[in-house]
Amino acid sequence: MKDYLALTKPRVIWLILMSTGIGYWFGLRGVLDGLVLLHAVSGTGLLAAGTFTLNQWYEREADAKMRRTRLRPLPAGRIRPARAFWFGVALAALGFVQLWLGANLLAALLGLFTLLSYLLAYTPLKQRSRHSTTVGAVPGAMPPLIGYAAASGTLTAEAWVLFAILFLWQFPHFYSIAWMYRDDYARAGIRMLPVVEPDGESTARQIVLASLLLIPVSLLPGLMSMTGRVYLGGALLLGAGFLHYGLRVARERTISRARGVLLASVFYLPLLYCLMLVDRVRL
Repeated sequence: MKDYLALTKPRVIWLILMSTGIGYWFGLRGVLDGLVLLHAVSGTGLLAAGTFTLNQWYEREADAKMRRTRLRPLPAGRIRPARAFWFGVALAALGFVQLWLGANLLAALLGLFTLLSYLLAYTPLKQRSRHSTTVGAVPGAMPPLIGYAAASGTLTAEAWVLFAILFLWQFPHFYSIAWMYRDDYARAGIRMLPVVEPDGESTARQIVLASLLLIPVSLLPGLMSMTGRVYLGGALLLGAGFLHYGLRVARERTISRARGVLLASVFYLPLLYCLMLVDRVRL
């Protein structure tokens, strides 16, 4: 069971569940319905688990070539590919049905779009183009939209602001990982930006640019009266801190500096979400 659980990437899913919950919180217009929230979060979690499982099934040969991933259940031979495939399909199907029946059809369709764009666009593109990170950031930023749709049955400008924040956040996060493991990615034939341009200059530039853009975008919830002044001040400080780590890796393109960006990203998003939770302006 540990191996089947590993296929679902539980260390990543917690962030997806958090993002879905934030979307639901801002989409809510009446009294909190705990049951709908539970269906939205767990349905999204099941869909994400199915997506990650199917992604590992698809990339099992590439994973076998990388030190970081060669001990995963599929490349290590602890789970047969056919079983992993049907396990992923079952999880995704259950997640779709739960979102549909427990929340609404819009939330379920957004979840299905997330799965299809991740598996049919992002995953195969990784071995063809450095732009796969940009493509993958789209399904990666969908959880707030799913949560918002589950609460309100529609998508408004507020939902797209949450999408934009998560979209931009992914670039420093994933480019720092790509820089840290660029040799592994090269062995597997995955054309991440640090593999295609190994001097790291363009990778650092993308990290700084995304971190810089994230500051004004992260302030939009306050400027649009989604949140109050506490959030505005906190988001500005968090954005400045995140940018600081991006500038450090631009000045010194080393693994330790890239790890600093990664750690900053891991702290940045949950803290930003906490500010959103405590300082939301109720309509």
